Amino acid sequence: MFGLLISETRRARKNAANWLHLAHKVYHYRRDLMTEKDRNQLLSGIEELRSLLKSKADATRLKFAIEGLQKTLGRHGGTFYPKSSLVENVEFFLVALILFLGIRTYFIQPFKIPTNSMWPTYYGMTAEIFENPAAEPSALSRPFRFLLLGATRRTIDAPVDGPVWLPLLLDPAGTPQIPQMRVPARKWLVFPSVADHYVFYVGDNPQPVSVTVPAEFEMTSVIGQAFFGVERPHELTLAIRERRNQNRVREMPIDPEVFGRVRPGWTLLLIDTGTAATAGERILSFDVLTGDQLFVDRMSYHFTPPKVGHGFVFRTRNIPGLAVANVPDDKYYIKRLVGGPGDELEIREPVLYRNGAPIEGSPIFEKMATREGRFTGYVATDSLAPGRTVTLPEGSFYVLGDNSPNSLDSRRWGLVPEQDVVGRPLWIYYPFSKRWGPAR
Repeated sequence: MFGLLISETRRARKNAANWLHLAHKVYHYRRDLMTEKDRNQLLSGIEELRSLLKSKADATRLKFAIEGLQKTLGRHGGTFYPKSSLVENVEFFLVALILFLGIRTYFIQPFKIPTNSMWPTYYGMTAEIFENPAAEPSALSRPFRFLLLGATRRTIDAPVDGPVWLPLLLDPAGTPQIPQMRVPARKWLVFPSVADHYVFYVGDNPQPVSVTVPAEFEMTSVIGQAFFGVERPHELTLAIRERRNQNRVREMPIDPEVFGRVRPGWTLLLIDTGTAATAGERILSFDVLTGDQLFVDRMSYHFTPPKVGHGFVFRTRNIPGLAVANVPDDKYYIKRLVGGPGDELEIREPVLYRNGAPIEGSPIFEKMATREGRFTGYVATDSLAPGRTVTLPEGSFYVLGDNSPNSLDSRRWGLVPEQDVVGRPLWIYYPFSKRWGPAR
């Protein structure tokens, strides 16, 4: 916009200076490849344009001198001039990539919340369940929900009339689990990924139906809310146990075409969900909403130490408790920092104690202590089981998830080494929900 206010002569002088810079570059890099006649011709064009600039010649004279120099450069410029559009585009993207990597490495890093261990402060993938087709967003609104919330639809329709059953696999010791099959998938229709495949049964002569969700998605939450009226995993466990005690189950042979190969000694039970379906009726409908995506401040911790109470992003490459078969699990995690070197920690449910007093440093701690709203309080388990304390050595940090009953954190896998600290969450930039804005 401000370029419109620059006079023609001033614009011509700026253009001439750029051409002089290019001509000098060509001369110094290519003079050994040029004949003496060509060198002298190039130097003559350079000197003419320099003299015109020094004498403050008008735009017309500068233009003629530039055109003459341009012709010489066109014959002897090599890879410097003229440049193809391909070369210019490659240079542009290389510079942009270098800038992006520099900013990502030293200043601001984008980060996606992978799980719900920090819920309800930060959201991993969550579900919006629709009770019936009338409650589902219209086809017109679905593209907008995808853009604003990252929402993708999942539905299951009943193939036959009859009750809806939830399969439950029992290992030889009788330990139950809801079966999920890990299957190959594509992210954004291009990048290889994995997903989880869940099966349900419908009818008196049970017929399988299935749904596939991202591997990070907690499908048990959907099952609990849609079929058992509960939200939390331990509540779903209790609800299933109650159905089994009421004998609202039936045993069924394991179909390898549905569940793949299952080890000998396993048993398949079908749990009555209490839902009766009609053929063609929608028995489950929900949107998978993307997890929070935020910017992480990588700069501050180079100048100030991490503060207890802050969100805390770190790498897991040097945490032995997260290694699989002695292979480091090199990922980025986000938790809440609750302790640093020298601190003593203890949980007296639902309160977390730091150095003998209820922990302070974040409003979240008070919400956890009073179990306000969706905050469940801290659960005493593993290294902070009832009656146990942890004292932190130098160069280490202790982190906990805000979703304490469903968070794998320092209680289970240990301390975060100082060298693997990345930064603190700064801003939730996506999705465009009520959580958009400064990170807590």
